[in-house]
Amino acid sequence: MARLSERYGNFRILMLTVILWIGICLAAYFMTTQGQFYFLAVGVGLVMGGIQSLSRSTYAKLIPETRDTASFFSYYDVTEKLSIVIGLFSFGYIEHMTGDMRTSVLVLMGFFVIGLGWLFSALKKQRSLAEAGKPPLTKPKQSNP
Repeated sequence: MARLSERYGNFRILMLTVILWIGICLAAYFMTTQGQFYFLAVGVGLVMGGIQSLSRSTYAKLIPETRDTASFFSYYDVTEKLSIVIGLFSFGYIEHMTGDMRTSVLVLMGFFVIGLGWLFSALKKQRSLAEAGKPPLTKPKQSNP
């Protein structure tokens, strides 16, 4: 992920990983065999670590220059935990109401589609700032002397 991010930019690669999550949700919806489950579990494991580290890296580039980064990352951690609670609650509630886990997977896919839209709008904003000559949303990588 790091090499792809250097080459294509954080937002584009985050969008790619969210598209992979959407694909994983679709695959989970149509999954019927134990072999498909294990194949999907490998996919989840590969995508999960990459998106988590890339999103933290992107967030670090978005926060303002300050000595107190702990406050910003505390906020990041709280929102991450809230999203876990909302996702799990939504999954359980929809499964309880419909009696079908497949419907819950589609709802989770909807969350990823919303996130993809937000990432797309952030990428669009970054492009418009670059065209206007303003600094981009992400800080450039600093080289070590």
